[in-house]
Amino acid sequence: MYEHDVIVVGGGGAGLRAAIAAQEEGADVAIVTKLHPVRSHTGAAEGGINAALRDGDDWELHAYDTMKGSDYLGDAPAIETLAQDAPEEVFQIEHWGMPFSREEDGRVSQRPFGGLSFPRTTYAGAETGHHLLHTMYEQVVKRGIQVYDEWYVMDLAVTDEETPEERSCHGIVAYDVQSGEIAGFKANDGVILATGGPGQAFDHTTNAVACTGDGYAMAYRAGVPMEDMEFVQFHPTTLPSTGVLISEGVRGEGGILYNADGERFMFEHGYANNDGELASRDVVSRAELTEVNEGRGFEDEYVMLDMRHLGEERIVDRLENILHLAEDFEGVDGLKEPMPVKPGQHYEMGGIETDENGLTCIDGLYAAGETACVSVHGANRLGGNALPELIVFGARAGTHAAGGDLGEAQIETGERGDIEYDETELPYQPGEVGMDTGSSGVAADGGAVTADADAVVEREVEAQRERVSTLMEKDEGVQHSQIREDLQKTMTKNVNVFREEEGLKQALRDIREIREAYQDVYVDDPSRTFNTDLQMTIETRNLIDVAETITLGALVRTEFRGAHWRAEHQERKDDEWLKHTLVGWNDGDPTIFYRPTILEGENKTYEPKERSY
Repeated sequence: MYEHDVIVVGGGGAGLRAAIAAQEEGADVAIVTKLHPVRSHTGAAEGGINAALRDGDDWELHAYDTMKGSDYLGDAPAIETLAQDAPEEVFQIEHWGMPFSREEDGRVSQRPFGGLSFPRTTYAGAETGHHLLHTMYEQVVKRGIQVYDEWYVMDLAVTDEETPEERSCHGIVAYDVQSGEIAGFKANDGVILATGGPGQAFDHTTNAVACTGDGYAMAYRAGVPMEDMEFVQFHPTTLPSTGVLISEGVRGEGGILYNADGERFMFEHGYANNDGELASRDVVSRAELTEVNEGRGFEDEYVMLDMRHLGEERIVDRLENILHLAEDFEGVDGLKEPMPVKPGQHYEMGGIETDENGLTCIDGLYAAGETACVSVHGANRLGGNALPELIVFGARAGTHAAGGDLGEAQIETGERGDIEYDETELPYQPGEVGMDTGSSGVAADGGAVTADADAVVEREVEAQRERVSTLMEKDEGVQHSQIREDLQKTMTKNVNVFREEEGLKQALRDIREIREAYQDVYVDDPSRTFNTDLQMTIETRNLIDVAETITLGALVRTEFRGAHWRAEHQERKDDEWLKHTLVGWNDGDPTIFYRPTILEGENKTYEPKERSY
């Protein structure tokens, strides 16, 4: 058994920042990650980092823009923490060597981004995430922080008291991809989940193949509620053939969108009369799909993004990476012709319910980054707010897990306090009720009620070894690839930008059938080393759980708010729905409940207003 004070699961932006912060508090820290850190998906983030740095801007304006962008479903303590801490974090990574783009006078450059009232997005060309990863990984190496890369974390070692709020997390169980070893990692002070998003639940996504929702699913099955999972962001500019992201920075620099009639439709069709292409992402994505659905798209699939008028010098200086992506994946020279783009799944606004210090309702279990829901983003994330979330809340989670004093949290977690339960009649029983899951351990729930942390970890190690043995010993059944394809098809068809009640119900029926099919899954590759078949089989189970929470939230929320559009409910209903949707695993019999949104900030109360751009 390996042992450290703080164990960080995931080596992307949030994980690296959490590890550095915990180490600065004096903890013995380890990062356990299925990828080498610089291969993490944070490296695909192109746009930038929002922070109020200049005269004329301040954290309160940043907070207001973020609350408005969230369609008033973000929690004020979280939003204000982000806005207040972001400048200091930007200064810190700049001092560590982050190669920000700069103005002629040497100041860090900032550009406009969608939904912002001030150009506050700092950036490093169109490769901001890539440079952020390398900057922080250098600090990890410099500090001698242990990194277990290509170790796939299979589950948490959590005690199994009756209610999650009584449970404690004592570590993790991981599979060494290189050797096939399954081992326990004991965490004396805390486990921080920073595993990225669940984009592989959809078949057209900007997310990497590794983004399989592992952290969400492990925390969910351990008893932590999933918060606001219905709010999935579809980025308006992805390449049609691959889902590769084209940065919002193109529109921030002045790129324009037009349809097959040559119209700059964001203005000419009234989707965003003031901000046009720089309206929030949910607005632009719906506009693009409306253009296509009404026959004004190219090849009934996409619209065009044009940056030629910006000039070669400006494009090469600030957006060079975009030229390479357009050429490599679409055969388009962005200096001479427009690029085809369409919406693609990009980001999960919801996630593991945490407070503003990253702590969940389970003692010793934290989450940060896209995996977590603080909630900063509410119903819609503004461009440029994901990277500051990584470093701000990664740092806070690392500090708190290592014993640092951040003050008392204002955000409550768990199935307690001011909550109400949902009474929606569902078309099919979610979770695993009525299923014979056998002794394979695929549910991977909890551990044992014991005060002995070592025993909790060892018990979970044995459960995971049994799980793998069962999967490997079978020589027939259904393979994960077919199950995953079926899941992606129903999510893309029924839980996409435009959602209808019957489609959401059909998705739940499909997920039930997919969950039943998974009981017959087997691993075809018999090897124990570099067995991607085994890893992807386990990842697919995680995707099933995450997809179900997304769909449940989408069905029960009967309103139109932010990224969540319902055909039968075409208005935002503040009287009914200024509240967070929470889904608890409840030992395989999920419960849905709600908690009010916190709109009271440090100096003001955010009054919901009509969101227009």
